[in-house]
Amino acid sequence: MELIQSFSVDHMRIVPGIFTSRVDHLGEYSVTTYDIRLKRPNREPAIDVLAMHSLEHMIATFLRNDPDWKDEVIYWGPMGCLTGFYLILKGNRAPRELYDLLLRSFKSVEGFEEVPGTTPENCGYYRMHNLEMAKWYAREFVAYLEKNRENEEIYAYPRTERLVTEEGKHFYDS
Repeated sequence: MELIQSFSVDHMRIVPGIFTSRVDHLGEYSVTTYDIRLKRPNREPAIDVLAMHSLEHMIATFLRNDPDWKDEVIYWGPMGCLTGFYLILKGNRAPRELYDLLLRSFKSVEGFEEVPGTTPENCGYYRMHNLEMAKWYAREFVAYLEKNRENEEIYAYPRTERLVTEEGKHFYDS
């Protein structure tokens, strides 16, 4: 079985940032999955589940209402490891081109007085939210982005090199 592309990222060296995870070409169209990483995997605690859920709701709402980007957004959702989010957009832009959008998205969290879509009819687990913790994580990521805007490390994945045997088997240790 082939190793999927996201497993070739060196998770011991990745820092919070905005990364291109994969580009899919669908005929004449492209769809790009971005890794919006808020935490350093395996070195920082994962994001609180309730806060992650709230961030998902608030930022998805912001992105799907942004007049310049709403028609480009296909998906915004949490990573299973709870260290960041995936953003899927139409087209293929460099991660740096998303900086302002993501900075505005995370800044917008501060203005929410309640998490949108938190009724039993709108959400699969409507009680699993924490607005104040979500605001804390958003402020932390905003400060990080502002401090690191010109740092190339927040836009380029650190890759691992995987040895392949003559039989085509991969060694998975980094």
